[in-house]
Formats: sequence, C-alpha cells, structure tokens
Amino acid sequence: MTTISLPKTLTFAAALALTGCAKSYLVLLEDHDGSTGKVIFSGANSETVVEQAGFGAALDNSKTVFKVEQEKINKDFGRALASEPVLPEIFLLYFETGGTKLTAESAALIPKIIETAGKHPAADISVIGHTDTVGDAGKNEKLANERAVQVSRLFDPSKLDVKEVAVTSHGEKNLLIKTGDETSEPRNRRVEVTIR
Repeated sequence: MTTISLPKTLTFAAALALTGCAKSYLVLLEDHDGSTGKVIFSGANSETVVEQAGFGAALDNSKTVFKVEQEKINKDFGRALASEPVLPEIFLLYFETGGTKLTAESAALIPKIIETAGKHPAADISVIGHTDTVGDAGKNEKLANERAVQVSRLFDPSKLDVKEVAVTSHGEKNLLIKTGDETSEPRNRRVEVTIR
C-alpha cells in the first residue's frame, strides 16, 4: 500500500496518473501564500520526501525525486490548475470618527476592491461594520450598520456578477484592537469586506 502525506495543511501538490510508457508522478507546488510544504510518499519499504516547489516524485516507489519544468507542469496539470476556485480576499476600510466618512487611505482602496469583486464569478460578498467604544453601544450598532450599508453599495449588481451581498453590524462588540470603554481607536472604526 502506498500513502502520500502532506504535513502542512495547505501544501499544494498535484498528482498525475499517466498511461502508456509515461510514469505517474506528483509535483509539489508553491502555496498561494508563497510558502512550500512537504510531501512524504511512502510505500511498503520506502519513503520519498519532496520538499521543494517544482520538484516531483514518481509514484512507483523508486524514490526518484526530480525537477519538473514549469512548461511540463502546465502541460500535465494546466487544466486542473485552471479549475481552481478564486481564493477569498479580505479588505479592511477605516472611517473617520463618529460617522461614515472613509479615511483617505481607505477611500483610495475602493477601485481595487471593485476590481477584485469583478474577478470573482457570482461573487459572494460579506460586509461587516464595526465601531470603536466611544459613545452609546446601541448608537454604535446603528453607526456600524450605516458604514456597512454604505460600503455594500459599491457592489452594484447591474455592473458586477454578484450572487449575494450580506451586510452585518457588530457595533463595538468585535474589536480589532481590544480597548476599554470610551476609547477612540481608529483601527476599530472599520468595515471588513470579504469577497468569495
């Protein structure tokens, strides 16, 4: 019996079973975050370890590890790699104190967020509003919702392929930076946008 272990949860490897005289092999690929894990390929009396992206191992217990050129990876695994779903992307937008005006830095991010939403077919978007702890908790809940609703209007279904935009308010209950009550903290005055 042959087993393949992927010690790192996100390790990305592709395996290909070929017919004819070509041998089946797997290749270790770089993860989306730029890191590389490890693949341990073990049989009855042998173990093969692949630890470097772009290297592969034959699936015949020969303990052969070899460099796989990108052109061959594209040829052998291109269709499988192309079918990968687009990864979720998260943005944080920050607000001036006490209202729904974005900071200048966050306003500058808007085009990128819209562009990102356009890359996700049938985008599923979550918009969560937050405040700092200054003021009444009930009013902060309402303010956080107003911020989230304002940001959600960026995703116009007549211009983007949007499946759903879910708007939620956490008010001052889910602080990014833990503070005491009545503390002005700019990083807590935010909207989190997740695009899937």
